[in-house]
Amino acid sequence: MAEQEEFDVVILGGGSGGYAAALRGAELGLSVALVEKDKLGGTCLHRGCIPTKALLHAAEVADSARDSESYGVKATLEGVDVPAVTKYREGVVGRLYKGLQGLVKSRKVTYVEGTGRLVEPKVVEVEGRRLAGKNVVLATGSYPRTLPGLEVGGRVLNSDGALALDHVPGSVIVLGGGVIGVEFASVWRSFGADVTIVEALPRLVAAEDEAISKAFERAYRKRGIAFKTGVRFTGATQDDDGVTVTLESGEELRADYLMVAVGRGPVTEGLGYEEAGVTVDRGFVPTDERLRTGVDGVFAVGDIVPGLQLAHRGFAHGIFVAEEIAGLNPQPVIDSMVPRVTYSEPEIASVGLTEAQAKEKLGEDKVSTYEYNLGGNGKSQILGTAGFIKLVREVDGPVIGVHAVGARMGEQIGEGQLIVNWEAYPEDVAALIHAHPTQNEAMGEAHLALAGKPLHAHS
Repeated sequence: MAEQEEFDVVILGGGSGGYAAALRGAELGLSVALVEKDKLGGTCLHRGCIPTKALLHAAEVADSARDSESYGVKATLEGVDVPAVTKYREGVVGRLYKGLQGLVKSRKVTYVEGTGRLVEPKVVEVEGRRLAGKNVVLATGSYPRTLPGLEVGGRVLNSDGALALDHVPGSVIVLGGGVIGVEFASVWRSFGADVTIVEALPRLVAAEDEAISKAFERAYRKRGIAFKTGVRFTGATQDDDGVTVTLESGEELRADYLMVAVGRGPVTEGLGYEEAGVTVDRGFVPTDERLRTGVDGVFAVGDIVPGLQLAHRGFAHGIFVAEEIAGLNPQPVIDSMVPRVTYSEPEIASVGLTEAQAKEKLGEDKVSTYEYNLGGNGKSQILGTAGFIKLVREVDGPVIGVHAVGARMGEQIGEGQLIVNWEAYPEDVAALIHAHPTQNEAMGEAHLALAGKPLHAHS
């Protein structure tokens, strides 16, 4: 048997949660081993957040060129050079990857490449190399799910396959109207494809506040993105020319490609978790609020922990666990306080409780809301975007939810999460001066109105 190497922390998985735990742990003076079978940075950096948002920016540039005459600028969109878009995208990823590698090296983290497995409660084995930790962090991330009987391959793509396409398809059916589905639909529509979204739930982006979903659907209709909600997929067949999708109603849809965007599943199978005593429930690793599994000294972070599957939640989990191990007694990460952004056109940004969630928690008569229309916001008019910011407030209490839809609204949720997390009252925010003309000013205007002193809004 190989000699065991001893560390304060051994981390299995080098994605958002894993590398954040490694960097913060090393910063706090802990000896850290970080194991990753693929590339440091995981899905987010290489196949998720960063490459898809680079695509979305290229899509925004295409839309700007297409719409330029409405701003008095004579530009033409000759087409989309997908290999050149890919080169741009990979350049962004490459620079961030190089920087991350440098960070891990500079913090003196022991980085181990290879497939790791939990062989004892506190021992990870990587191709015969045994890494023992006083603490172990499970951070193995997630993969793109599909549906039973629907095999990914050929003209049936998941998000990884969609990123690998070397051309703009003429038409695409997107199965799933959640965040990933609507983001890819947005890109392809901007690049000139015909897009149809199929969603079994009653509305697109169903996890968002209902008013936001409705506004988002109106915007997608205006953009010419077709969608069918409240309908179930029953099957798909493909040939050399395309894919035929069958719905439960008997309706058939035809397109060049089918993209499956039905969520992400946890990567936990075959990694020795259950054999080491770690509870696994439908693939996920349940934890308490301090991210402890049922095994002493074994923590889980990121997408394998039930809840929001977001890179920044993973970062927060990783930092929390490192500080917990170091004895700093940090504040737990609460999912409802994590900001959420859908990077489509228009963008959706939210934090805290939706109106329905707030009423369920507090009672119908204990919740008030206010919507500030971006029509009254100068910078939004300059940008040519529509939408609104919706505030959810506990009656005579703090703001408990901030929800927004419109171009670039993701940039506003930073202030939104401060308002919700710090339990600010509308009057507190109304007293703050928001620069004019900015879209951020809409956040101030919404709170002015909710505080009973509207400026650029009808009372």
